Amino acid sequence: MASRDPVADLRRIAFLLERANEATYRVRAFRSAAATVSKTPPDELAARVEAGTLAKLPGIGDVTARCVAESLAGEEPVYLRRLTAAEGTEIPAAAAALRAALRGDCHVHSDWSDGGSPIEEMALAAADLGHEYFVLTDHSPRLTVARGLTADRLRRQLDHVAMLNEALPDGFRILTGIEVDILEDGSLDQEEELLARLDVVVGSVHSKLRDDASRMTRRMVTAIGNPHLDVLGHMTGRKVSAAGEGDAAHRRARTRPPSDFDLEKVLAACLDHGKAIEINSRPDRLDPPKRMLTVAVEAGCVFSIDTDAHAPGQLDWLDFGCGRAALCGVPADRVVNTWTAERLLEWTGSHG
Repeated sequence: MASRDPVADLRRIAFLLERANEATYRVRAFRSAAATVSKTPPDELAARVEAGTLAKLPGIGDVTARCVAESLAGEEPVYLRRLTAAEGTEIPAAAAALRAALRGDCHVHSDWSDGGSPIEEMALAAADLGHEYFVLTDHSPRLTVARGLTADRLRRQLDHVAMLNEALPDGFRILTGIEVDILEDGSLDQEEELLARLDVVVGSVHSKLRDDASRMTRRMVTAIGNPHLDVLGHMTGRKVSAAGEGDAAHRRARTRPPSDFDLEKVLAACLDHGKAIEINSRPDRLDPPKRMLTVAVEAGCVFSIDTDAHAPGQLDWLDFGCGRAALCGVPADRVVNTWTAERLLEWTGSHG
């Protein structure tokens, strides 16, 4: 197979990243690599690909080296293929179609933990938005700062939800659930018997987010293997600067980098166990990042587009998640909350 032009491929990647308003340092990395490759004799490039030493050239890192190697082998670089996958798609129209396909929301909080409104107020607001269901996912006990539910409080909540469902408008129901903490050893922060009773379990990491990659990977993979977990919540734990949240210094103080982990191993675990990856729609999360989301789409994962709402008005944040999903080519039939409640429950029941 004839080789491609690695310089052209690197420059095209930089252009597409810039057009997508990605971080400047990422754009610069591909442009710097293109400049280095353009000055390096073809024979030396080929020899370095063979020896695995491309990344020792100035301006070339592991990711750009892989792109160069693929290009020289005559293959479109995987990174470039991911960026161009959504080209030709009318993103606003695709996002609107995906939003219209959503039947519910699998990650919602109430004032039983750290939400601001009663369950019934959240439910009525969701019904007004046209939802058929939402999953009530208040926090688990270890997250004391969020008034996580003890086993006894969760049992009382289940009884309360059963009562509310009798009184809610026809065509809408509350599904029982939890956002359960993934503990340091990968176990889930609630009694097994209770987790088995819930309709949907979202599992998220909330502590030691800066742990080293190997420990974080083991922690996440272990949790994904738990038969009670259905959805991996806000998988990187990052916080991004949300427009409108105070001055620039205040917004910077509220940001948090993503956790380090082996993405391929985490995605493989989700595929092996049939678990969904959450596309978190909160403007201060937008998790996972687009580059990870695109990899997960290519891997064949299923997703749940959720608001992580803590107040009624936040239930309408699904547009943010749908926009990112459309940009990364997420098919509607691989989004679990486009399914009916009955199909969703069949899926979650298949993990036990």
